[in-house]
Amino acid sequence: MAVTARHAPPAKAGGAPPSRSTPSGNPRRRAARRRRLIALVFLFPALLLLGALVAYPIVFSVGRSLFDASGDRFVGVDNYSEMFSDPATLTAIRNTAIWVVVAPMLLTGLGLVLAVLTEKVRWATAFKLLIFMPMAISFLAAGIIFRVVYEQDPERGVLNAVAVGVHDAFKEGSAYPDARARLGQGLDPRGDGSYRTGPNLAPGRTVSLGLVGVPPKDIPAEARPAAKAASASAAAHELRGVVYVDFTPGGGGRPGRVDPKEKGLPGLTVEAVREGKVTARSTTAADGSFRFSGLSPGSGYALQLPRKNFAKPYTGIAWLGPALVTPAIIAAYMWIWTGFAMVLIGAGLAALPRETLEAARVDGASEWQIFRRITVPLLGPVLGVVFVTLVINVMKVFDLVYIIAPGPVQQDANVLAMQMWLVSFGGGNNQGLGSAIGVLLLLLVAPAMFLNIRRFRRSQS
Repeated sequence: MAVTARHAPPAKAGGAPPSRSTPSGNPRRRAARRRRLIALVFLFPALLLLGALVAYPIVFSVGRSLFDASGDRFVGVDNYSEMFSDPATLTAIRNTAIWVVVAPMLLTGLGLVLAVLTEKVRWATAFKLLIFMPMAISFLAAGIIFRVVYEQDPERGVLNAVAVGVHDAFKEGSAYPDARARLGQGLDPRGDGSYRTGPNLAPGRTVSLGLVGVPPKDIPAEARPAAKAASASAAAHELRGVVYVDFTPGGGGRPGRVDPKEKGLPGLTVEAVREGKVTARSTTAADGSFRFSGLSPGSGYALQLPRKNFAKPYTGIAWLGPALVTPAIIAAYMWIWTGFAMVLIGAGLAALPRETLEAARVDGASEWQIFRRITVPLLGPVLGVVFVTLVINVMKVFDLVYIIAPGPVQQDANVLAMQMWLVSFGGGNNQGLGSAIGVLLLLLVAPAMFLNIRRFRRSQS
């Protein structure tokens, strides 16, 4: 009987039986997991700090905004309702909107102009260093500097010193701003700030007009004693007089009478008034004397010292007044951040393809056309990053406003960041409302922040 042989299955090429060991892809997966673990170990401290310093405060502030000032009673959205009904918070929102619209736009435009111009000057590096230098100054120091710059007193404030100098170059102020007439001596005050005698004077008389309240420093060096002018007789067709300081240095004089040591006041305007109309004008001499000639005969004349003789001197512009305090602080902020915008835009300008600019010049384009139609469009991404970064920054401005704005007008310059501090810690002691303002500020900053992140990701792709 034949026996059928059982054939073994053919072996695979190479003679090795199939292996049941770990698939070949597992070592690669283990290496990838190892790399992720190592990266996580290095990232963990940063993630821990990010969670402690950013994530936790955000979550805590959102939760705290739902409770009252004590933090014990849940009030829901009452803090948000109060926030939008509080006049101080509404003023802060309005001023923050002004900051967001004005400051980034002006800074981006100014930085673009300076970046383009510095390419055409020989000492570009020194100029950039000079413009960028304020970035090295803290906001506290910059606020103190500009608080002095904007000082109302022209003896201290630089801007008002310039303003007063320019004003006085075209229009001089009064030399006797503090002078006033001695009451009961015939020279009476009027509602418009002038002084006038009674309408009982006639040509042929000499009248003495005494003033007090003139400090010795305001008396000009050329002033002479008024006694001789007061004793001079007037002709029949003229009306004479003297304006003098009705006060004897060291005492001893009599009010209403020109004493030997009393000086005249030069440079004052005197008007002759009849029936309510000014008929003649004269200016006092070094001894305070004045004279009107050719007057019509008869009585009914009055002598008047007009208001301009006693006008207060021009002291400049109220930079830190309610109307100008916000623009003044924005100007200080621009002084600090112009260098930032210029340097970033200058870096983008240096990366522009020069062959495109040269081709435009060869084709006959003017520098303005090149700037408007080539440079600005190519710098669009850089300008966008600068603008959005500045928008985020101005929403957080606090210290400049707090330092520069004086106490009486601080509410007129208030912004959201400062209002949050004032409500929470600066006397309000309502951290529930302050947390609600902080959440509002976060919601306003978030869109600009996400836009910036999107731009960075797009630039890396």
